[in-house]
Formats: sequence, C-alpha cells, structure tokens
Amino acid sequence: MNDFQSPNQQEPGTERRLLLTFALTFIVIFITQQFMTRYAKPPAAPQKPPQAQTAPQQPTASTPSTKSTQSTQSTTSTPAAKNSARKASAKQAPELSAATKQANAESETVIENDLYRITFSNRGGVAKSWILKKYKDDKRNPLELVNNIAAAKYGYPLSLYSYDQTLRDKMNQALYVAKETGSGADKTLTFDFSEGDLSVTKKFSFSHSYEVRIETSVTQNGAPVGAYPEWPAGFGDQTVVSSYNASRIDYDINDKIERISYKKVAGGATVNGPFNWGGASDQYFAAVFLPDDPDRTAMVTFHNDIQIPKNLDKPDPTDMERVPVLGAAVGNPAGATSERIFVGPKALDVISDVHSYDVAASPGAPPNGPTLEKLVDFGFFSFFAKWLFLWLRWTYEHWVGNYGWAILTLTLIIYAALLPLRFSTIKSAMRMQKLQPQVTAINAKYKKYKLTDPRQAEKNKELQELYKKEGVNPLGGCLPNLIQLPFLWAFYTMLETAIELRHANWMWLHDLSAADPTHIISIVFIASMFFMQQITPQAGMDPAQQKMMKFTMPLLLGIFTWNLSAGLGLYWAASNILGIVQQVGFNQTKLGREMRATIQKRAQKRR
Repeated sequence: MNDFQSPNQQEPGTERRLLLTFALTFIVIFITQQFMTRYAKPPAAPQKPPQAQTAPQQPTASTPSTKSTQSTQSTTSTPAAKNSARKASAKQAPELSAATKQANAESETVIENDLYRITFSNRGGVAKSWILKKYKDDKRNPLELVNNIAAAKYGYPLSLYSYDQTLRDKMNQALYVAKETGSGADKTLTFDFSEGDLSVTKKFSFSHSYEVRIETSVTQNGAPVGAYPEWPAGFGDQTVVSSYNASRIDYDINDKIERISYKKVAGGATVNGPFNWGGASDQYFAAVFLPDDPDRTAMVTFHNDIQIPKNLDKPDPTDMERVPVLGAAVGNPAGATSERIFVGPKALDVISDVHSYDVAASPGAPPNGPTLEKLVDFGFFSFFAKWLFLWLRWTYEHWVGNYGWAILTLTLIIYAALLPLRFSTIKSAMRMQKLQPQVTAINAKYKKYKLTDPRQAEKNKELQELYKKEGVNPLGGCLPNLIQLPFLWAFYTMLETAIELRHANWMWLHDLSAADPTHIISIVFIASMFFMQQITPQAGMDPAQQKMMKFTMPLLLGIFTWNLSAGLGLYWAASNILGIVQQVGFNQTKLGREMRATIQKRAQKRR
C-alpha cells in the first residue's frame, strides 16, 4: 500500500515567509489608509444598494479584485461608457465583496424514493440518516445504515476529508446554503459555503437507484484543494461483535479485487489510484465510491473503534466491548471530485448492474468498467459457490418460496448426486478395515528399520501386492472426498455471504442468517453426529481413540455450530440425517454385515 503525501504539506521555511509577507502587506495597507483618510476629500454619501441593507457584509480577499475591476472599467473611451461602467461597478461591488455565503440556522432536507430515505443537514452538508426501505434492522424497523454512535464521534456520511485538520473541521461544521431542484426520483441537492478565502460546493444528484452522484469543489486562496467525500464510520446494521469484525475495505484495481480485513486496515493511510471502485463494506452492505476519473483518484482508509454493550438486550455501561469501525474517503487529490457512491445491499441482482468507469474509458462515455459484483466474496471456490447461490435463489423463486425449504431441497439433491462417491468412499473404507490385520502385520515386520532404510521399499511392495490381490485402492476413500470438498465448502461460503438469507424465516426461525436462539438446530446436529458415530464401523481403531471420536467429536463440532447462522446449521444437520439414512442402508448390505461380524470378533478377542 503506497502512502500519499498530504498536498497541504509545505517546504521548510514556507510558513515563515508567508508570515513576513502578510506583515509587510498589512503595514502597506495601514499606511495607505491613514494617508487617504487624512488627505482625501470627504465623498458624498451614496445611496446604499438593497443588498447592503438586508445583511452586513464582511471584508474579504475579493475586495482587491473589485477595485481592479472598477479601475479597468473606468478607462472606457466615451463618457456614456464611463457612466455605464460606474453603474455596473456600483451594482457588482456588494456581490464581489460579499464572499461570505452561509445559512443563518441549521436545517434538514429529505430526499426519498422507493429505495431509500436520506436526511441531509446543512451543517456540513452531510447525511445524518440513510434508511434503506427494503431492509429491516433487528427490531424489524426500516434499516438505518448510518451508525449513529460512530458517526457522532468520527463523522457523518458525505462529509469531506482533508489532510488539513483545521480545514476539515471548518468544512464539516459550517452552515451551508442548501438548494433542492428537480422532481420525482430525479433530484439535485446543492450545498454552498464561502467565508474569507474558503469556498466549498457540494452537489448530490439522485435517481431511482442506490447510486448517488457526487460533485465537490473546494478552493482556498483561489487555489483548488483536494477534499475527498467520505463514508467514515461503519454501518447501522452492525450490532454485535461478529458484524463489526466482518467489516473491511474493498477496492478494484484493473479488475483485481483487494480485500483488507479490519485487522489490516491502517487508519489515515492513503491508497493511490488508479482504481475503478473502492470503499467500506460489511457482511451484507457496502458504501463504495466509483470515480469518474480512475487515474486521478486516491482513497484514504479509516480505522477507529467504539464500545458497545456485550448484552444488547440488557445494556450495561460497565460491561462493554471494543469493536472496530472502518470507513473510506475517495476523491481527486488535485482538486474537484466527480464520482458516484453506491450505498446499498450486496445483492447480486443489484450490484451486477452497477458499472464503474474503465481506466481507459474516453471522456463522456457511459460507465463500462467492472461491476460491483465481486463485492460478494464467495471464497476460494467462488465458481461453485456462485452457481449454488443462483440455484438456491431459483429454487426459492420458482419452486418452494421459502429459503429454509430451498436449503433442504438443495441439500437433498446434492447428497443424491454425490451418493455414488459416498458409496465408493464407504466401500473402500470397509475393505481397508477388513485388511487391517494383514496391513498391521506387514508394518510390524518392518518396524525395526528406519524410513531411509532400503528395506522399506520391500514393505511398500508387499502392501501394494496385498491391495492388488484383494482389489483395494488405498486412495479410493480419499479421492471421492477431495471431489466433494469444493461443493461442500462452496455451500458453506454461499450460505455465509448471501444477503437473501438475512431475516429469511423458516418454521420457528425468524432469521436464517443469524444463530438459532433456541439452539434446536445445534442440538439436532450434535445428536445426529453422535448417532452417526455409533452406527459407522470403525474397525482397527484403538478403543480410547474410538471413544474420543464418538463423544468428543460431536461435542466439539456442536460447539463450533452453536453460534453459526441457522442456514448453515440447517444444512449441516440435514446432511447428518441423510448420512444416517445412507449408513443404515450400507450396513444392511452383504459387505456391511461382514464388516460388522469382523468387528465383533476382534472385540471379543481383545476381551
């Protein structure tokens, strides 16, 4: 990650020279005013323009330019032109000298459509509330995506970030003049502020989508200043520790996705462009900036923290836990910024339609770069996981109409499709267990030789001849499991990341993305795992090890699934039940009966 040097940093000695310049300028102006006051003729009292009567104006840096304009206009060749110039100068003078532009009081503006309801404040020109209408919070209220606790401490969405702390505070605390135009879903909200040598303009354009266009311009002392629009402080759907720990910074560089977990995000670090999009996200939602000019873009990352109650149902100020809060600011380091921000769900059908600007795109061309689809992290086996998700969604939309039943349907179909592989695995394992006494005898025969001894090759030769004679492939039980692994892991990551499971109900469960509050699914999982261990032949295993497998393994896995999402628990419990049915069927085959008889004989010999 490259660091970006603050544009406000100056060379050594610059501040001293500026102070000297200001001091000399002040002395010259003071002497000039004293001279003009003493020797100039008293002017006739002019009639004040209407603007001067309504609001007193403060002297600003624009006054010299006004005098220059008047001087230039007074050189017009004809008397009529001179009179016209003087009248024009008299009208323009109050406006040019009145550089201060700010509101008298704080006010709010609400922008609303079918997707969101955003409440803006003219103090800082920021979004104090960003409600997504199609999503609910844990209390079944419309989801507030602004984290009010963190925002009050670290800043509200669409505030401006500058490397100059003083400038940043002034821009984000000023009272802007707000102006709303347009109608329906297509509206524009403009915030203007100017005072002294500082001028700030923020323009937000809205449409019927989760995207908001942002245009910002900041000038100081007549020069453009890099000030980045930001989403600085997490999301409102984050309530528990796990949801905060799922936050990260994502960005796209040449269609290569970089994902920085909260543990690795450096507060105040700058990522230099070019990149197509970048911003903060959590498990289900994101605030991502899409710059119009990816080549001239930089992103500043934020990593702060807040404290939340450990028990949300009974908050205790003395029992708090510290959690991370991430954010990002994206803009043009050289001056004015023009970009879009996507604030919404990480749902494939939504983000796959949001295109960024390609780095090589020509000016004025529509967005044709990478979409935000890769905001959804399907993990290492992303191809399988995405395919499984699309299948799950199709099953929900066109078949069962409930995500719980859709998960069970997919589990049954996948289990049936992998049945031949599972049968091959169990069959190979049973045959290997049948040969276990002979394999043990061969290993004992060569136990006294080191692994580097050439006679170890003779042991391997004897084992291979035994496997060939009995028609057993020692890898027969491993290869089917390796083939199943991508599907199983893809199913796991798919259920963990799909926002469609958020607040999806099934029977007694109200949210398949959250843990089962009754833990019934975890109990069923433990019981089914324990029963599976009881009916599965385990010949050749040490009795102590066998006892540990039967009791310890179900308990450990049960603890692991205790607070996992109910959707994952439902999938695993259903898989165990199907595995029990399968194992009972295998135990009734000829090979299964022979295997059980062999195990009983060995057990009697040990006694």
